[in-house]
Amino acid sequence: MSGAVLAVAAVVAVWTASQPGSDVVPGTAKSTTGPSASSSPAAAPAASTVDLAGLVVVDDAAPRPYERDEFGQRWADVDRNGCDQRNDVLARDLVDVVYRPGTQDCVVERGALTDPYTGELVRFEKVDGGIDIDHVVPLAAAWRAGAWSWTAQQRTDFANDPANLQATSSSVNRSKGDQGVDEWLPPDPSYACAYATRWVQIKTRWSLTVTTAEKTTLEQLLERC
Repeated sequence: MSGAVLAVAAVVAVWTASQPGSDVVPGTAKSTTGPSASSSPAAAPAASTVDLAGLVVVDDAAPRPYERDEFGQRWADVDRNGCDQRNDVLARDLVDVVYRPGTQDCVVERGALTDPYTGELVRFEKVDGGIDIDHVVPLAAAWRAGAWSWTAQQRTDFANDPANLQATSSSVNRSKGDQGVDEWLPPDPSYACAYATRWVQIKTRWSLTVTTAEKTTLEQLLERC
């Protein structure tokens, strides 16, 4: 058995071992995570399984190294609502949100997040931080999957696509880094189904490729949804 297949098996095995059993109801992707998202809990994973089969498998490295600057300004206001994407996502994902006075309900000063990656409640104070915005499909992973060939505007749009952004605790976001789904999964196993579903929806939405190891992991996760 190849090292890549063993690695995939290890990632899924760790997630499976932490499952409390059939009583767990896997999460489902939010309606904001892509055009193929569905209000039916069973439909989103099923559609993602079909979408996954249509993704092109490429194991070759990108022709040039990834650099963050290739994806443009950090937290641009791509929807031109007057707020950058970081604050838009904080406002979307947090509850009990308090805005900085004088910013026209734009800059989030504090709030609370039930982190989907951990299931834990995280309090946010802008002065202290504690919450990051995760790219579900990391920019480096997107680069390797085809973003290296995009225009600068396409990369900026991807980096600020709300469907690919998720508020999470800073510690979890930093532990994930730029790892792919075959290398890292959310600590809360009940969110693994939604995570895999979102991953496939984003890859499909942006016509990105998958690696063999990545596809194998996603197939195994979606089978358990």
